[in-house]
Amino acid sequence: MALSPFVAAVALLLVATFSFGWALPTASELLHFREAPAFRNGPSCVSAPTIHIAVTLDAAYLRGSLAGVLSILRHSSCPESITFHFLAIRPRRFRPAVAASFPSLTFDVYRFDPALVRGLISSSVRRALDQPLNYARIYLADILPRSVHRVIYFDSDLVVVDDVARLWATDLAPDHVLAAPEYCHANFTSYFTDRFWSDPVFPRALSGRRRPPCYFNTGVMVMDLDRWRAGGYTRKLEGWMEVQKREARIYELGSLPPFLLVFAGEVKGVEHRWNQHGLGGDNVEGLCRDLHPGPVSLLHWSGKGKPWLRLDADRQCPLDALWAPYDLLRRDGHDDLFTDI
Repeated sequence: MALSPFVAAVALLLVATFSFGWALPTASELLHFREAPAFRNGPSCVSAPTIHIAVTLDAAYLRGSLAGVLSILRHSSCPESITFHFLAIRPRRFRPAVAASFPSLTFDVYRFDPALVRGLISSSVRRALDQPLNYARIYLADILPRSVHRVIYFDSDLVVVDDVARLWATDLAPDHVLAAPEYCHANFTSYFTDRFWSDPVFPRALSGRRRPPCYFNTGVMVMDLDRWRAGGYTRKLEGWMEVQKREARIYELGSLPPFLLVFAGEVKGVEHRWNQHGLGGDNVEGLCRDLHPGPVSLLHWSGKGKPWLRLDADRQCPLDALWAPYDLLRRDGHDDLFTDI
């Protein structure tokens, strides 16, 4: 029986997709975003330093990335002194969305080659953690221009509610490579398997550190790229990924454990207010969570539950309402003014 022209066209498209690796557009790629307000420097910003911020862009998290950018600009004392460095597997796909929402933004979009990690990624507890772009933070020192000496890396599921200049001012002297909030009350041993701890060699990598190793979340990091390059830290992280892939399964949680193995105990501590993480719940159910005690400068929906998905499904958690004002998703009947932030 002859196929209708429509069915034949769909069949041909599916064959092309699986034969040549073309990707069908996802729902996220078809979304349209509003133009954000323009944020300008004041007179006191004449001598303000340029702040460099790195964020990844992909179809699933684009909405979160744009919300994060808006939150940073909204609360910055010198928003025009911020340069954004976006990493994407297909830069040309996402550059127009960023430019349309932020016409005056200083930014560039760099290509992250997934081939860099394709042979190094092992399955983890959540599929999103296995995506190549989740490992792009390891390669910032290689991808960004040499003129960028320091950068703040932000995940795509957070909003900043404080002046990012305060985080940028973190002192990395005398020789720290990385700064982040540490959580020494967390059970550090749980981030690695019994196979790791029972090995006669692997645990020795954590000895001789300045301080006892503590967990830190890699979704918010201040990074000295000059020291990173000089110390060859990309290769050190890749080394542990090779162990995981080819020798023994020593962890279960994506790109985080290699960072812990290389940097735990050597991190310059930052106030916890700069990463109120875990708001997305755990990596299995993504249940609602409350804020940690203390002041808040950054809200981070790490974990399975993302605020834009829960809001769309009308299954939001109470704290998701704090993300919603930064959502740039265009909806029928709404204008481009943000009177609620």
